[in-house]
Amino acid sequence: MFEFPVSTTIFGYPILYHTIFESLGIFLGSRYYWYLRKKQKTEKMDIIPVLVILIGATFGAYFGSHVLGAMENVPKWRETKYPVLFFLTNKTLVGGLLGGLIGVELAKKIVKEKRSTGDLFVYPLLLAMIIGRLGCFSAGIYEETYGIPTSLPWGMDLGDHIYRHPVTLYEVICLIAIWIILTQIKKKYELKSGDLFKLFMIFYLLFRFLLDFIKPGWRYFLGLGSIQIACLLGFLYYNRFILKLKNKLHL
Repeated sequence: MFEFPVSTTIFGYPILYHTIFESLGIFLGSRYYWYLRKKQKTEKMDIIPVLVILIGATFGAYFGSHVLGAMENVPKWRETKYPVLFFLTNKTLVGGLLGGLIGVELAKKIVKEKRSTGDLFVYPLLLAMIIGRLGCFSAGIYEETYGIPTSLPWGMDLGDHIYRHPVTLYEVICLIAIWIILTQIKKKYELKSGDLFKLFMIFYLLFRFLLDFIKPGWRYFLGLGSIQIACLLGFLYYNRFILKLKNKLHL
């Protein structure tokens, strides 16, 4: 159906769809954030603290993404002749989210901002991630976001003539489902500031923890990879909120 990696030609130069979709996701996600901020009815933060927090989020996401991406295969990282290049060419979304979270919290301490700032990022992040994952799908096996072989009827040949789990499409479906679920929760329940972002993170980290069981990769222990361990650390960070949510829902 597709010849992976899928590409097009612009002004005579071949351009990967992965690059186009990744750039488009970042652009539309950022534009959506500023649109929502403009529509925000609650008291807005001054522009300087906002910019400091965005810078913190950007640098945190960058380093978190590459650190966790490189840690997905530590033996290969150790063996390579170009460890810096290996670090720069490997990245992961979970590392970006958790690194961005750390960057935001540090930036908020610098500007002495105690209000929660995460809720406004939720839907722009979802939009950017959905578009970006479509780009990852277009890369097939040439971008390390493919699944293990499967005999299920929806398995797909992603470029190596082996039918695999199309995990990027699973993720797109999950992200759309998270968007719908969060919208419904927001309508039915009175959420405190910051709760929407916490719910987004918990839902996504849970999904990624489970998804990585059907993705190939180097494992640390108990069959867990670096992304799954990072997800568990994320659950630990949100443990108080999870317990409060459990008690509130009488689970």
